Amino acid sequence: SVASADMDLNQLEAFLTAQTKKQGGITSDQAAVIAKFWKNHRIKIHESLINQSRWDNVLKNMNWRVDLKSQSRHIDQINTPVAIVEMELGKNGQ
Repeated sequence: SVASADMDLNQLEAFLTAQTKKQGGITSDQAAVIAKFWKNHRIKIHESLINQSRWDNVLKNMNWRVDLKSQSRHIDQINTPVAIVEMELGKNGQ
């Protein structure tokens, strides 16, 4: 819960206080250890969760343009916009 919500120190304190008051919850000593661990490793844990949630492929480059027809057999097709998108995908970290 702490990691998925990316809790700041105030949120963490409120959450751990609620967990110590809950029947069958954690002790004050356990709450202190969790708080200390979270304070020391919050950034690493958050980055790890982000890396685990990514797909294998990442967007490396993207080009786009909009073309307009200037000639056509049918008058209603002139000036019809067409979007062309080129995306280059690559493996994460490469």
